[in-house]
Amino acid sequence: MDEDRARALLLEERSDVQKLLTAAEEAAQEDRSAEDEVGDSADPATALTAEGTDTAIAESMRDRLDTIDRALKRLDDGTYGRSVRSGVPIPDARLEADPAAELTVEEASS
Repeated sequence: MDEDRARALLLEERSDVQKLLTAAEEAAQEDRSAEDEVGDSADPATALTAEGTDTAIAESMRDRLDTIDRALKRLDDGTYGRSVRSGVPIPDARLEADPAAELTVEEASS
Protein backbone atom coordinates (compact mmCIF):
# COMPACT_ATOMS: atom_id res chain seq x y z
CA MET A 1 0.00 0.00 0.00
CA ASP A 2 1.18 3.50 -0.78
CA GLU A 3 2.56 5.12 2.38
CA ASP A 4 0.64 8.37 1.86
CA ARG A 5 -2.64 6.46 1.55
CA ALA A 6 -1.79 4.34 4.60
CA ARG A 7 -0.98 7.43 6.67
CA ALA A 8 -4.21 9.17 5.57
CA LEU A 9 -6.31 6.10 6.46
CA LEU A 10 -4.59 5.71 9.82
CA LEU A 11 -4.94 9.38 10.75
CA GLU A 12 -8.60 9.40 9.73
CA GLU A 13 -9.31 6.30 11.80
CA ARG A 14 -7.31 7.71 14.72
CA SER A 15 -9.50 10.82 14.70
CA ASP A 16 -12.68 8.72 14.57
CA VAL A 17 -11.53 6.44 17.39
CA GLN A 18 -10.49 9.42 19.53
CA LYS A 19 -14.02 10.86 19.16
CA LEU A 20 -15.55 7.50 20.15
CA LEU A 21 -13.21 7.27 23.15
CA THR A 22 -14.18 10.74 24.31
CA ALA A 23 -17.87 9.88 23.99
CA ALA A 24 -17.45 6.62 25.92
CA GLU A 25 -15.52 8.36 28.70
CA GLU A 26 -18.19 11.05 28.94
CA ALA A 27 -20.94 8.42 29.05
CA ALA A 28 -19.12 6.55 31.82
CA GLN A 29 -18.83 9.79 33.80
CA GLU A 30 -22.56 10.43 33.35
CA ASP A 31 -23.29 6.89 34.53
CA ARG A 32 -21.13 7.45 37.63
CA SER A 33 -23.09 10.63 38.35
CA ALA A 34 -26.38 8.76 37.92
CA GLU A 35 -25.30 6.29 40.61
CA ASP A 36 -25.25 9.15 43.11
CA GLU A 37 -28.75 10.37 42.25
CA VAL A 38 -31.69 9.34 44.37
CA GLY A 39 -34.09 7.03 42.58
CA ASP A 40 -35.71 3.64 42.83
CA SER A 41 -33.55 0.69 43.85
CA ALA A 42 -33.00 -0.51 40.26
CA ASP A 43 -31.40 2.76 39.15
CA PRO A 44 -27.99 2.28 40.80
CA ALA A 45 -27.60 -1.19 39.33
CA THR A 46 -28.59 0.02 35.88
CA ALA A 47 -26.14 2.93 36.08
CA LEU A 48 -23.37 0.64 37.32
CA THR A 49 -23.96 -1.79 34.46
CA ALA A 50 -23.97 1.05 31.93
CA GLU A 51 -20.78 2.46 33.45
CA GLY A 52 -19.09 -0.94 33.13
CA THR A 53 -20.12 -1.17 29.48
CA ASP A 54 -18.90 2.36 28.74
CA THR A 55 -15.61 1.68 30.53
CA ALA A 56 -15.08 -1.51 28.50
CA ILE A 57 -15.79 0.38 25.27
CA ALA A 58 -13.34 3.12 26.29
CA GLU A 59 -10.65 0.52 27.01
CA SER A 60 -11.23 -1.06 23.60
CA MET A 61 -10.90 2.37 21.98
CA ARG A 62 -7.63 2.99 23.87
CA ASP A 63 -6.32 -0.36 22.62
CA ARG A 64 -7.23 0.57 19.05
CA LEU A 65 -5.49 3.93 19.40
CA ASP A 66 -2.36 2.09 20.57
CA THR A 67 -2.57 -0.20 17.54
CA ILE A 68 -2.95 2.77 15.19
CA ASP A 69 -0.04 4.58 16.84
CA ARG A 70 2.17 1.49 16.41
CA ALA A 71 1.22 1.40 12.70
CA LEU A 72 2.11 5.08 12.32
CA LYS A 73 5.46 4.37 13.98
CA ARG A 74 6.07 1.50 11.55
CA LEU A 75 5.38 3.95 8.71
CA ASP A 76 7.99 6.30 10.15
CA ASP A 77 10.45 3.41 10.65
CA GLY A 78 9.94 2.03 7.14
CA THR A 79 8.58 -1.32 8.34
CA TYR A 80 4.89 -0.67 7.62
CA GLY A 81 3.12 -3.36 5.59
CA ARG A 82 5.13 -6.24 7.02
CA SER A 83 4.09 -8.64 9.74
CA VAL A 84 5.51 -7.68 13.13
CA ARG A 85 5.89 -11.40 13.84
CA SER A 86 7.45 -12.80 10.67
CA GLY A 87 8.36 -9.82 8.50
CA VAL A 88 6.24 -11.28 5.68
CA PRO A 89 4.48 -8.62 3.58
CA ILE A 90 0.85 -8.06 4.54
CA PRO A 91 -1.34 -8.04 1.40
CA ASP A 92 -2.68 -4.65 0.33
CA ALA A 93 -6.27 -5.92 0.54
CA ARG A 94 -5.78 -6.63 4.25
CA LEU A 95 -4.20 -3.22 4.82
CA GLU A 96 -7.10 -1.55 3.01
CA ALA A 97 -9.53 -3.38 5.31
CA ASP A 98 -7.43 -2.67 8.42
CA PRO A 99 -4.61 -0.18 7.84
CA ALA A 100 -3.25 -0.90 11.32
CA ALA A 101 -2.95 -4.67 10.72
CA GLU A 102 0.12 -6.08 12.41
CA LEU A 103 -0.11 -9.66 11.16
CA THR A 104 -1.10 -11.51 8.00
CA VAL A 105 -4.52 -13.16 8.06
CA GLU A 106 -2.88 -16.56 8.51
CA GLU A 107 -0.83 -15.38 11.48
CA ALA A 108 -3.78 -13.62 13.08
CA SER A 109 -5.93 -16.74 12.85
CA SER A 110 -3.37 -19.09 14.39
